[in-house]
Amino acid sequence: MPAFDGVRVLELGQIYNGPYCGLLLAQLGADVIKVEPPGGEPLRFRSHEPIESHEFVMLNSNKRSVVLDLKTDAGRQALLNLVETADVLIENYAPGTMERLQLGPARLLEHNRRLIVASGKGYGSTGPYAHMSAMDITVQAMSGSASATGDPDGPPTKAGTTFVDFSGGIHLFGAISAALFQRERTGRGQIVEVSMHDTVYPMLASSLGGLHNHPDRQLPERTGNRHAGMAVAPYNLYETSDGWLAIICISERHWRGVATALGRPELIDDPRFRTAKDRVANIDALDEEVSSCTRTRTRAELVGDLQAAGVPCAPVKTIREVDTDEHLIQRSMIQYVEHPARGRVPVSGCPLRLSDSPVGPLRAAPPLGQSTEEVLEELTGVADAADETGTHPNREEPQHVLHA
Repeated sequence: MPAFDGVRVLELGQIYNGPYCGLLLAQLGADVIKVEPPGGEPLRFRSHEPIESHEFVMLNSNKRSVVLDLKTDAGRQALLNLVETADVLIENYAPGTMERLQLGPARLLEHNRRLIVASGKGYGSTGPYAHMSAMDITVQAMSGSASATGDPDGPPTKAGTTFVDFSGGIHLFGAISAALFQRERTGRGQIVEVSMHDTVYPMLASSLGGLHNHPDRQLPERTGNRHAGMAVAPYNLYETSDGWLAIICISERHWRGVATALGRPELIDDPRFRTAKDRVANIDALDEEVSSCTRTRTRAELVGDLQAAGVPCAPVKTIREVDTDEHLIQRSMIQYVEHPARGRVPVSGCPLRLSDSPVGPLRAAPPLGQSTEEVLEELTGVADAADETGTHPNREEPQHVLHA
């Protein structure tokens, strides 16, 4: 049976953070009810077209959409009625939003002492930064990630992926899972919180290693595609005749494999590169020797020879190549659903693999408010729910100031 079969989740999720957490729960069998304001959450129509954006379709499979205006007494009461039937409530509104809506954790727990109130925040609810609104790029800036990314003589650079938002959502999923497990022992719900900012610090391990392992050694703040702690070489993206290739050498065996695969076995005994310390000390010369060989060959040729020699390597794939990656398709990480407006579209599968609870087929993200009356009548017994709460969906602007 699905791992979260019988678990009901109210997701007040916005953009990437909360919705990805809700998606993981939905893919593992939870009944995820997405509660949106009139007009829908901001990501739904980011495409500026009268159809859901691709990002929204990716992150909202297997959910039911309910529209409630939480700025009204009727809308708040409808949510509280749903809370009484729920196991988890997810929100990633800006700091103070739930309190201003009179839906803070204390009130929610008054209505259901078994509820897990899960809050995804940019900087958390305590500390000097707690009041700051947050988006992925601003947290990358505050966390040190942007400072660690880019070329040594270039500006700080954000990561090309929105990894902070998704890191927050993944950690929130883990916190919810832990709280549900604890509830089996205590019978009580609780408040769980994840700060996106908190989740980045452990990811700075290589950069912090460079700072603390050799405090007298001056390292650039940014190391481009080289190892962030400048402790490993070769470690870079190298140009090929038809693109780029990633190569990393952790051991002497890897280095011997690189020199052999590139047809330069004499480099193994070159005094500049004899030990790992030598290779780092002469990293510019080393990278030039490697690049002079890779530039004349294709990605596929190099990957074949390097992998045969046991060297960790990979071609740098373009987004277009990843979009049709056969490995991801075979592992069901790329799945296709029929969307009523967009047609056949690729969506994200589930990266969590449990042997006793396989993930079933995905349903397309729901149209705005599709399940409002159904859910409210099914779970709360309120007839004509949409009329009573003033929640017939329409294309108004989203009603809350949010962080990602």
